[in-house]
Amino acid sequence: MIDSRQRKNIKVGLFVEIVQKPHQRSGELTRGEVAKILTKSIQHPHGIKVQLKSGIVGRVKNVVI
Repeated sequence: MIDSRQRKNIKVGLFVEIVQKPHQRSGELTRGEVAKILTKSIQHPHGIKVQLKSGIVGRVKNVVI
């Protein structure tokens, strides 16, 4: 399993499942392709923040293989 809390594991073009800020309580996931990595630090305890090609922003929970 790929650790989505490590920035080095997230690359532009990967398909991922993210949780958006308004859906953090429900845990509703959105699937898409990474367009931009927004987190600057090498790791984040809640997942790396990304922007999908659709424009949606959220934290990566799973990498889709």
